[in-house]
Amino acid sequence: MDLKVLVTSADHLQYAENVCLLIAESAKARGTGIAARKPEYIRAKMEAGNAVVAFDGDVLVGFCYVEVWSHNRYVVNSGLVVHPDYRKSGLAREIKRKVFNLARDKFPEAKVFGITTSLAVMKINTELGYKPVTFSELTQDDAFWTGCKSCPNYDILERNERRMCLCTAMLAPSKVEEEQMTLNLTHLIVENK
Repeated sequence: MDLKVLVTSADHLQYAENVCLLIAESAKARGTGIAARKPEYIRAKMEAGNAVVAFDGDVLVGFCYVEVWSHNRYVVNSGLVVHPDYRKSGLAREIKRKVFNLARDKFPEAKVFGITTSLAVMKINTELGYKPVTFSELTQDDAFWTGCKSCPNYDILERNERRMCLCTAMLAPSKVEEEQMTLNLTHLIVENK
């Protein structure tokens, strides 16, 4: 294996259809959770450098992207997908780490959130510093929730007035908040010596 996890650029636009197929196949196999995306949408993320791709040699084997909400107050890492042959290899963890850091570097004042039905993603998110939260702590941007319409569980989300679904909501502090918390903790330790 020759695995590479890269921040996208215009060089990766040719893989947008493959990403969409990978997302659709994964959603079908799981039966829940991953909203469909169009190639144009994926291309826009790639061109802006707001996505991460994983390759084994020249073969696309994973993907995830960053989306910004509520006037840069929130960012979400969405569409995490790994080819079935590469699952349980640690690749999803590498993709999530790369896209998490990308989001925090590009939008340091934004809280990072995600919604997922995947236990594996919840474990990775926890390692990165996410905490489970209620949906009310996430962006209330209608456009974000519209993205859930292609999910088979959308009726559950709507029936519960976007307060709950089968997904678990998870939130991590912004890079700025985390740096401030570290600074405060360091200050407390020094004071108590």
